[in-house]
Amino acid sequence: MDVVVERCAGLDVHKDTVVACVRAPDPQGGRLSEVRTFGTFTVELLALRDWLLSYRVTLVAMESTGVYWRPVFYLLEDAVECWVVNAAHMRNLPGRKTDVADAAWIAQLLEHGLIRPSFVPPPPIRELRSLTRYRKAQIEEHTREVQRLDKVLQDAGIIAADVDRDGHGVGEAGGRAPDPGRRRGGRRGPGQKQPRVG
Repeated sequence: MDVVVERCAGLDVHKDTVVACVRAPDPQGGRLSEVRTFGTFTVELLALRDWLLSYRVTLVAMESTGVYWRPVFYLLEDAVECWVVNAAHMRNLPGRKTDVADAAWIAQLLEHGLIRPSFVPPPPIRELRSLTRYRKAQIEEHTREVQRLDKVLQDAGIIAADVDRDGHGVGEAGGRAPDPGRRRGGRRGPGQKQPRVG
């Protein structure tokens, strides 16, 4: 089979380990395959990056369950092109030998151009998604706190709607700012005129 990617690596990412296999040309004109295992702490991932760069790897494909691929991908993406590949897609390809490690199989498929990457958004989109999710979580937490406060006040015999119409401090119904001259009950104080509008 033709070699499409001359210097590549396959990574099998687990919770505590990353098994990496590099495929590159050897001095005799054949193909070199070297497998190493790294931990998932930052210092070990930096050692993985340095090891890949020492072989002048240009493309890395990784397979992972869950979100374990993220720290590895984020640390490597500035140094080398990274792909996250679908494990189900690779299982459907013929020719897999049972004694071949997953990382070596990924590297072999990658060097022959037989796998394609899954979509990973670029960093600005990832940051925007993260901020959007955080904002949504904060709004939901705020709503829960307002409901909790309303329940406590009701248990104490205080109807929050009498004090605060929308239930969370915006003012009168509809979000209007309260009229400072208006007394409780909707009447104006003695000698106070209705302010002119317009």
